[in-house]
Amino acid sequence: MSTETFEFQVEARQLLQLMIHSVYSNKDVFLRELVSNASDALDKLRLAALRDDTLDADVSDLHIELEIDPDARTLTVRDNGIGMSYDEVGELIGTIANSGTAQFLKELKEAQDAAGAEGLIGQFGVGFYSGFMVADEVTLLTRRAGEHQGTRWTSRGEGTYTLERVDDAPQGTSVVLHLKPADPDNQLHDYTSEFKVREIVKRYSDFITWPIRLVGEKGEQGDDGGTGPETLNSMKALWARSRDEVSEDEYHELYKHIGHDWREPLETVQLHAEGTFEYQALLFVPSHAPHDLFQQNMRHGLQLYVKRVFIMDDCEALLPAYLRFVKGVVDAQDLSLNVSREILQQDRHIRMMQRRLTKKVLSSVKSMMTGDSEKYATFWREFGAVLKEGLVTDPDNRDALLAVASFASTHEDGEAVTLKQYVERMPDGQDDIWFVTGESREAIDNSPHMEAFRERGIEVLLLTDPVDEVWVDAVGEFEGKRLRSVAKGEIDLDARKDDRSEDELKQQAEAYAGLLGWMRERLEDDVKEVRLSTRLTVSPACLVADANDLTPALENMYRAMGQEVPRSRRVLELNPDHALVKGLNEAYGEREDRSELTDAAELLYTLAVVAEGGRPKDPARFVRLMADRLERTL
Repeated sequence: MSTETFEFQVEARQLLQLMIHSVYSNKDVFLRELVSNASDALDKLRLAALRDDTLDADVSDLHIELEIDPDARTLTVRDNGIGMSYDEVGELIGTIANSGTAQFLKELKEAQDAAGAEGLIGQFGVGFYSGFMVADEVTLLTRRAGEHQGTRWTSRGEGTYTLERVDDAPQGTSVVLHLKPADPDNQLHDYTSEFKVREIVKRYSDFITWPIRLVGEKGEQGDDGGTGPETLNSMKALWARSRDEVSEDEYHELYKHIGHDWREPLETVQLHAEGTFEYQALLFVPSHAPHDLFQQNMRHGLQLYVKRVFIMDDCEALLPAYLRFVKGVVDAQDLSLNVSREILQQDRHIRMMQRRLTKKVLSSVKSMMTGDSEKYATFWREFGAVLKEGLVTDPDNRDALLAVASFASTHEDGEAVTLKQYVERMPDGQDDIWFVTGESREAIDNSPHMEAFRERGIEVLLLTDPVDEVWVDAVGEFEGKRLRSVAKGEIDLDARKDDRSEDELKQQAEAYAGLLGWMRERLEDDVKEVRLSTRLTVSPACLVADANDLTPALENMYRAMGQEVPRSRRVLELNPDHALVKGLNEAYGEREDRSELTDAAELLYTLAVVAEGGRPKDPARFVRLMADRLERTL
């Protein structure tokens, strides 16, 4: 048969050169592309045979074969699928991606770096031509099912290719790669290594529907115990099978494989979405939080497959960041194999999938909460802090997140409480949901801000995660009840355990007016106001922020993130029933020279700072003042 030589179009030649001098750091993907093409060809033949029972094609043993010849340095990818006719080879292989090639080259010129170029290659697709990343020459032999003559296509990727009609071609397509020498420094591995080929198939193509067989060398043991080809892929796409067809052990083994975890998952979540955009998802909630859960460089995301072909390991676009602990697989039917991370972030189908997957995970957490309290308690202990990030970043799912969130509380039963439960047991006359934030439960329990609430038996939520400082402001209210900090603003607790009349309280305020004004002048660098407290019963003083001010912890958090925050002054509240405050007020009224009282006022303020876990502005001065006062008492 005569051989014809053709020239690639100019754009196609440029694109080939990009493949030959590839910017891809991971050249292993060439085998993924070729195996995926072979799998598509087998799918098409099976469909064609179902539609046309007169089709002269062998569908008895559809499969993909890989054959290695180390001496000739060739790797062959072969299928017995639909194949191509002579004209189809010219159209599909002779011209590269005629839709999009010019646009690809235009955008590639505008890409500033190799990473950008790699993303574009992923966007526009390379398919068959990725073979030129690892081969000096590529030979394709194909025969369309039902036809009797085949076609051979050959090219070195240097601007021309040849086409030849062949009489003795088998049904399907084989691609022979004449491999370049291995170059580990440039991520060009030795693809004549059976170990390497097995590794790539296991990583990228393990769940392909069709068997991928490695043709063994003479005398090598095959699957049946004798000599013959060895099947490399498991073909077990667990996510595509119904729940009753898969054992828990199989699910757990898959989780351990993709999650790199030796423990069993806490929960398995399965989702099958049908309609205009079909996909299956199999997700796992771990039983323990990873050590890097709150580190910025944590790798997270789900494994993304397209028609059982592995695309990427950490697809962050499929779940919001506050669900970054979830592991699993998503297999989409209608995405491009070469979709890039940049495109995923903008794809409307991906956004639809993210919304659906997020709701499914939160629904599963809700089921744990109502059906298995022990499992839910484990979940919240491990992942509650990160889930609360969603209260700030995902307003669309805020109600669903609040429904599965629980918090420690001062309620006598000691169990975690939801906001709904808190509201249901609020006494008549209480209009607000009270909370307190702090570094630890111990620090909160000893906080002076809690004294009046504890005495009056008012339930307070105890929030000890850093994110709590942020979400309470973002949420603001629940079922019409304001979320209020016990350490902010003025409080007026109706259930006062105080039998003093309004006139007596007014007289008390007048008695302390002089001291409060004087202390405000002396402490003006540190406080904006000094007033009598309605929240203290034991401690002499405490510091409170105005309702809209940042808390000290939140200020420190912003500074740790590199954001400059002006230092805010707070309000110093004094307990008029405390002996120290009473004595200070009496001394203020009796003495003309109040210079000595200045140190006492400064000490009182600093004690309030220390009581809430803060650090004195000048620790050495604080120690000197305390030592001096102690000395006078001896």
